[in-house]
Amino acid sequence: MRKIAKTFTLATLAMLMVTACTSVAADRDTVDSDLAYCDSQLRRTLAELADSTGVIDYTLSPRNILAGEQHWNLRRVDKTEWCGGFFPGTLWYDYEATADTAILSQARRFTQPLAFLAQTPAYDHDLGFLVIISFLNGYRLTADEEYKHVLLACADTLATLFNPRAGTILSWPRHVADYGGHNTIMDNMINLELLFWAAENGGSDSLRQIAMSHADTTMTYHFHDDGVGYHVAVYDSLDGHFIRGCTHQGLGDTTMWARGQAWAIYGYTMCYRYTHEQRYLDFAQKVTDAYLKQLPADGVPFWDFNDPRIATTALTELTPSDSVAPRDASAACVVASALFELAGYVAPDKAKEYLRVANLTLETLRQPEWRGGDLCPAFLLHSTGHHPAGSEINASMSYADYYYIEALIRARKAS
Repeated sequence: MRKIAKTFTLATLAMLMVTACTSVAADRDTVDSDLAYCDSQLRRTLAELADSTGVIDYTLSPRNILAGEQHWNLRRVDKTEWCGGFFPGTLWYDYEATADTAILSQARRFTQPLAFLAQTPAYDHDLGFLVIISFLNGYRLTADEEYKHVLLACADTLATLFNPRAGTILSWPRHVADYGGHNTIMDNMINLELLFWAAENGGSDSLRQIAMSHADTTMTYHFHDDGVGYHVAVYDSLDGHFIRGCTHQGLGDTTMWARGQAWAIYGYTMCYRYTHEQRYLDFAQKVTDAYLKQLPADGVPFWDFNDPRIATTALTELTPSDSVAPRDASAACVVASALFELAGYVAPDKAKEYLRVANLTLETLRQPEWRGGDLCPAFLLHSTGHHPAGSEINASMSYADYYYIEALIRARKAS
């Protein structure tokens, strides 16, 4: 890693990064170069997934590349593997960027093993992640009626987790006893898109009402007054009253876990896209501004904004460092992608700021120290999966790559 001659405090480093980055906006040629990089890395992954005869097992999906490793760790596609849709989703975006029919074929083949979800009872809320990322992108690009069938069936399945007394979708049925009630996690905001989309494409309007109830209840109980969210909200399973907010993957119950806040930003932006309800746009800005207020100047958050190591450790290099709290490139990608969309809905001065941060984030992530590059076939390094469990820290993650290429596609459309 590149060192700088003297030790800088975090505040000094922030000033340097502002000077270096705020004037940089991604132009079309730069974004196209980034997308070409992603395409090259994806082709490396596909080559590595093939056995000695060139055959790929499409029921295995890339999950992570841990720190110090060089190859994807694979997971069997099933209802318990929440990341199973991200690799096919990344292929769909690469097809959108390249129009290469060979990539289209691979996207189809990696998507198909998830079709069983249309006939499977709900395991948990991650059903939305599994099929929005894969089948919805596939349907958007191909209008394949089989994909539409899967999506509509899965929307009905996801709706079975809705508790009308609590007003939200149950996230983890297997953990109701652990939490002492109906648990809803911030990640679930992303899954509402499946319900909104289905209601507009042949499904029952009740799916839209469920999605809006979930968004409204989450808005009421899942956040502090300053716009920072809990990871988990717990409601009484019988009468639905709010019991408490707590964390599962954050530092503490009241801290700002970066990826959780990113899900909120992305989720409420998406809610506004489908409903045009002003309250969702207002709230999307509130949770975004809470995040941006504490964001490091290079646009990539620490895994939790309240990790005490951030304030007490001097930084000695302009790169991710194990000597301080880990960063989370995945959260940065989720937010950057959301900001490109959110900028299209807000006042011009706010839009300018959101686009500045989104482009600044992409500028940071195209630097060699953030890229898999020659080290591994992932797009990005330095994401944080589950820090309290000591899992997937400083790792490459399939969902970071997905939201990175989505952000690039959106950046290209905005350029």
